[in-house]
Amino acid sequence: MAQFANAFQTIASGSGDPDADWSLPGWIYGDPEFHELEIERIMRPSWQIVCHESDLAQPGDWRTLDYIGESVIVVRGDDGAIRAFANVCRHRAMRLVEGTAGCAKKFVCPYHAWAYETDGRLSGVPMKADYPALRLEDHGLSPVALEIWHGFVFVRLSDAGFPSVAAMMAPFEAEVAPYRFEDMRCISELRVRDRALNWKNLGDNYSDNLHIPVAHDGLTRIFGKSYEISAHGWADRMKGDLVERLSDNPWERFYQTHLPHVPHLPEVAQRRWLYYKLWPNMAFDIYADQIDFMQWIPTGPTTCVLREMAYALPDATTPDDRRAMKLARYANWRINRVVNKEDTWLIERVQQGMASHSYGAGPIGRSEVCLRSFARKIRTLIPEARLHKAPPKGWSRHSDLDGKDQHDEPL
Repeated sequence: MAQFANAFQTIASGSGDPDADWSLPGWIYGDPEFHELEIERIMRPSWQIVCHESDLAQPGDWRTLDYIGESVIVVRGDDGAIRAFANVCRHRAMRLVEGTAGCAKKFVCPYHAWAYETDGRLSGVPMKADYPALRLEDHGLSPVALEIWHGFVFVRLSDAGFPSVAAMMAPFEAEVAPYRFEDMRCISELRVRDRALNWKNLGDNYSDNLHIPVAHDGLTRIFGKSYEISAHGWADRMKGDLVERLSDNPWERFYQTHLPHVPHLPEVAQRRWLYYKLWPNMAFDIYADQIDFMQWIPTGPTTCVLREMAYALPDATTPDDRRAMKLARYANWRINRVVNKEDTWLIERVQQGMASHSYGAGPIGRSEVCLRSFARKIRTLIPEARLHKAPPKGWSRHSDLDGKDQHDEPL
């Protein structure tokens, strides 16, 4: 899209940000007009994770992702290929499937029984002769862009030039490869939780390094001073290594003591908790025992939905090895359940503070490299994010990605 060209050139070139020492302003965490621009300029063109290839094991297996007013079906066709389509009948816009998963030989519209093959072709229309303008070959399901990266399936609704998932994760390819993502299988049901938060608030917290020693006693006990962050273009990397000193907390101590050795991982990864955050709203939590994905999808200016699923390699064949790994995963869950509760308490109160007229934008530290990187992208794609206070209503009508925004003329 031509309107994005200058913005992406600025992001790609690493040009200086005159507002680099300031955080994003509080007003953009609840402003309806800013939210609408985010949907169009950020969410529609961004890759979103749906599932893993193994979740679509047989022809006809499908999964859905509903977000920002759209519903997408990802399905394995009879030819074995995985494709993505809008979950919309081409006749009267009825949704073809309900729910998050299923299996179908065909998609048959529950409204008027139009039938579509798993490759998207329209193959059956009752009273076909009654439609003078109908050509079956022109009314198949609308395709949605799809990418498969190391077994994980992603979709996007439009193409504005954001890099592929593979390109975002390219700096970490050697580090990720030993985990064998392609061979993993789901070990927990999809969890979807509503949150009374702007989506950026949740993502900011994920990449925030300074709150770890202040708010997360458990992580501080098991990581010591090993926690570190780094920003790499369109992805952030965080990591912490388990320390040898045993924690006084029973579940932390159990995990430190009983985490099994994983033969296919290098020694440095055996006791490492590794985190990647991908632009703009996805993250992988990678452990020796499992990986989790997280996704925070906006549902309104001050609401989002948190989408989570866990994957792991098939367990070892001996009962003792299987039991040891399952116990380690349970201990992992107990530790992170506490961390999640702590984070939820924090960001709910940050969201409340963002609504205060007393708050504009806060200074941002040099060490907060991930927050700086994210803020720079937001300010480039929506220049009004440089304003510390909200502009008058109707400002979005004048917003210009080329930088010739409302600063050049009165609203």
